[in-house]
Amino acid sequence: MAKFYVKWWLEPSKVPVDAEQRVKGWLSMLEMIKADMNAGVTKDWGMAVGGECGYTISEAANEAELFTRLLKYIPYAHFEVVSVLTVDQTIESIKKAVAAAQK
Repeated sequence: MAKFYVKWWLEPSKVPVDAEQRVKGWLSMLEMIKADMNAGVTKDWGMAVGGECGYTISEAANEAELFTRLLKYIPYAHFEVVSVLTVDQTIESIKKAVAAAQK
């Protein structure tokens, strides 16, 4: 499974002004996030203290699978997605690069 660092921002125009509606929306979104965490596809999730942005570490077979998963949060949030390597993948890449350079 590939790992992805996903930075997200809330779309301010989609956040309800009414406090009761806002709380209902937040809790609904957080339940979806917890479900993804319980399913093991979201490894970590955090929100900036200011509340306007945050991050997640997600696993997916590929970019298309991750995109499909993120669609449920659009148009309420937008994303910047970066593929990341594990420490073992990084070590293996460095070893391959050194071996190729020595040929």
